[in-house]
Amino acid sequence: MSEALPLTGERTAPGIPSENYWFRRHVAAYRFAARIVTGTVLDAGSGEGYGSEILRASARKVVSLDLDAPTLIHARGRYGSALPVRADLAELPLADASIDAIVALQVIEHLAPAEGFVCEARRVLRPGGTLVISTPNRATFPAGLNPFHVHEYSGPEVHELFSGAFSDVQLLGLAHGASLRWLERVLGEPIQARLVRTPYAELPPALRAALRAVTARGFRLTRRPERALDLVAVCRSGKP
Repeated sequence: MSEALPLTGERTAPGIPSENYWFRRHVAAYRFAARIVTGTVLDAGSGEGYGSEILRASARKVVSLDLDAPTLIHARGRYGSALPVRADLAELPLADASIDAIVALQVIEHLAPAEGFVCEARRVLRPGGTLVISTPNRATFPAGLNPFHVHEYSGPEVHELFSGAFSDVQLLGLAHGASLRWLERVLGEPIQARLVRTPYAELPPALRAALRAVTARGFRLTRRPERALDLVAVCRSGKP
């Protein structure tokens, strides 16, 4: 078992109490992606590796792509099931029409510009292939929360970014389920706002316990992304 990655704020990871809310939110998006992708799947910006492991549930083969070599080494040591590849997302080291699906969750907000990745994704996808992305919704994400983000998107911006390269772009949202909506009513404010304002160690013990108990089932997909936490786009190329 490889050692845990240092927590820099650029990515989340399992097993860290203060990160559990964010981690489970990402897991929920990966589980959604795993339900709709098959074949050879590229996990673009794979990070710690837990997402690639989730995608194995439906994929024949998973390629984990990240720019950071130590992160790939960690993922290979911890999970060992996906093929790790170090590369820039704007220059994918893959042949044309060689991938059945691409999953890029919480990635495009880190890219400047993101258009290079969009073009590369379209190039390497086979006809009829699927791209699934998620990104924080600028309408609800606290400004300045993550210094690693170079641009946070609105729903119309996400649609515009991908619609030039993909014939079908479906925009969804990831939102709180009933249990987390109840917690926000108790708090009297969005959970994200409280986490921005107050360091985890200074939160009331009961709230810390509630956040540690959050699971991926605490989140849901919605067809009304305007006020969602994260924007989720399912992009499909032309049919084979």
